Amino acid sequence: MSKIVVVTSGKGGVGKTTTSANIATGIALLGKKTIAIDFDVGLRNLDLIMGVERRVIYDLVNVIKGEAKLVQSIIRDKHIENLYMLPASQTRDKDALDPEGVGRVLEELKTLGFEYIICDSPAGIEKGAQMAMYFADEAIVVTNPEVSSVRDSDRVLGLLAAKTVRAEKGAEPIKTHLLLTRYSPAQVARGEMLSVGDVLEILGIPFLGVIPESKAVLQASNKGQPVILDEMTEVAQAYQDVVYRFIGEERPHR
Repeated sequence: MSKIVVVTSGKGGVGKTTTSANIATGIALLGKKTIAIDFDVGLRNLDLIMGVERRVIYDLVNVIKGEAKLVQSIIRDKHIENLYMLPASQTRDKDALDPEGVGRVLEELKTLGFEYIICDSPAGIEKGAQMAMYFADEAIVVTNPEVSSVRDSDRVLGLLAAKTVRAEKGAEPIKTHLLLTRYSPAQVARGEMLSVGDVLEILGIPFLGVIPESKAVLQASNKGQPVILDEMTEVAQAYQDVVYRFIGEERPHR
């Protein structure tokens, strides 16, 4: 059975694309057929972080508009079995996305046997972000330990509860998970950041884990390699824990 997961947050720069790439990679490493889709039409970056930017020929909008077949647009990772991605367009705008077209692509991905479909949402709460979350079964809400980021995440939780297929049908709500990124215990101790407890109290959704602030993330992105593959780093181990928790295994919080 396929599961559609949106990685979302109202604020830009919190680590949605990094998280999408690493969670998709981590799930694929566990033997699950996984695809990450970039919904950031006009500003795509997921292909860079996953190291496939030179292999992009067709994109999500080409498929929706009937200009290419889905199987022509999907890029298979050369190093990790079961890992694929579908890039966004760099030359169109978000109005190129529509519910019917996005729904058709997602249904076809299900027929191709993808167990996890990870939707990398653009920043904000406009059309691109709403299309990324519209068909979701689960949502990973990414936030930084700062007031503006947490407030924007709270706004997104409202959209997840009201502006999705599940909400329109009166079905079971989207299962939400909170991921706290760019966390620095030293700054929390100095009162410069919100603590984990502060964020949980404000948002009140199940806690997936903490990703520490780390230079390794930028270094991995520049190499076109998800940081979860650099197993010796603290941030990679944190993402590994998050992946295990997400698929239902117990992992103690570091």
